[in-house]
Amino acid sequence: MGFRVLELFSGIGGMHYAFKYAQLDGNIVAAMDVNTVANAVYNFALNCHVKTRNIQSLSEKEVSKLGATVLLMSPPCQPHTRQGLQRDTEDKRSDALTHLCTLIPQCETLQYILMENVKGFECSQARNQFVEALEKAGFYWREFILTPTQFNVPNTRYRYYCIARKTEDFAFAGGKIWEEMPESPSTEQSVSQISAILEENVSCEYLVPDDVLTKRVLVMDIIHPTENRSMCFTKGYTHYTEGTGSAFTPFSKEESHRIFELVKEIDNNNHDTSSSYEDVRQRRLDLLRQLKLRYFTPREVARLMSFPEEFAFPPETTNRQKYRLLGNSINVKVVGELIKLLIATKQ
Repeated sequence: MGFRVLELFSGIGGMHYAFKYAQLDGNIVAAMDVNTVANAVYNFALNCHVKTRNIQSLSEKEVSKLGATVLLMSPPCQPHTRQGLQRDTEDKRSDALTHLCTLIPQCETLQYILMENVKGFECSQARNQFVEALEKAGFYWREFILTPTQFNVPNTRYRYYCIARKTEDFAFAGGKIWEEMPESPSTEQSVSQISAILEENVSCEYLVPDDVLTKRVLVMDIIHPTENRSMCFTKGYTHYTEGTGSAFTPFSKEESHRIFELVKEIDNNNHDTSSSYEDVRQRRLDLLRQLKLRYFTPREVARLMSFPEEFAFPPETTNRQKYRLLGNSINVKVVGELIKLLIATKQ
């Protein structure tokens, strides 16, 4: 009999795709989330029904009736983010996880659990609450802080993960937070270049607007085709400039540097009274436009999050919604590898 997976805080189906990636025998018996826009994407992309409901209404009786043996979840990270108030368990958005911590010891069918959250969760009261629930229920558990670049994906996205199982203890040590996969090869794989995830003939609608070029270009993280990195993409990508994700230029680092040197020259000579403010501003803007700087498309961000090519948004989903949903999702490859590790038996 295959694994029966309960997917909570299911979003756009990242955990579902991660389970598929792990190529294990089993199926998703239920998926739940309160976000109706995310649920519409899940239904469209995976052609299966996700329940729109509050996780706090989930009961032990319901979990048992589903016969769920695996729990995959990514609870709200806002109570623990660096940008937030970090109210931890006092934040209302932590209530669902608190409810699950009371539920887990009651659910005898559950044999495996994987939880993802933001880096910083490991220091929270919510984490302590979660670990206490695992121990009360008789789970062996291990914790990780991992990023996709460790899995040959050119994107930095450090996240906290906890895997737990009842069947047997893990073959690698506990009592620490792992910052790499156990028994990973001593020689690191080379990370793919960013060019590997790029779409062709990208619409000009993704070009960085002139006002952002003029005012904010110097704080942008700019990526070139041969680079093997990009910043973590957040739900604020394209809406806010700094710290929400990288932008792309088709030119080399050398060419970009040459253009920025010319811009710097203009900035250093802005006291020159022979040219009007508008003339200086226009010359500077004309130079910056040469970079052809653009945002990564939703498809490219999805690729950096390791979503498969068949993943798609419904036609009515706006780009703003796509970026928000992707920013709140998980990296499919990282979680898929952890699911394999979770299920693996000792050799």
